[in-house]
Amino acid sequence: MSTTYAVSGMTCEHCVRSVTEEVSEVPGVAGVEVDLASGRLVVEGDAPVDAIRAAVDEAGYALVG
Repeated sequence: MSTTYAVSGMTCEHCVRSVTEEVSEVPGVAGVEVDLASGRLVVEGDAPVDAIRAAVDEAGYALVG
């Protein structure tokens, strides 16, 4: 299962790496793709949105919506 989220606050490749690392550690996440230009985060797996939101917050950014 693939879910797409919008992330605010990312401005560089370091931001992308931070979000990727934090979200990758969430149980149930099988894959992560972050697109800096669009601010999109695509998560493969069945992790709950609350866990994804917490991981993005831990990286220093926020899910939009």
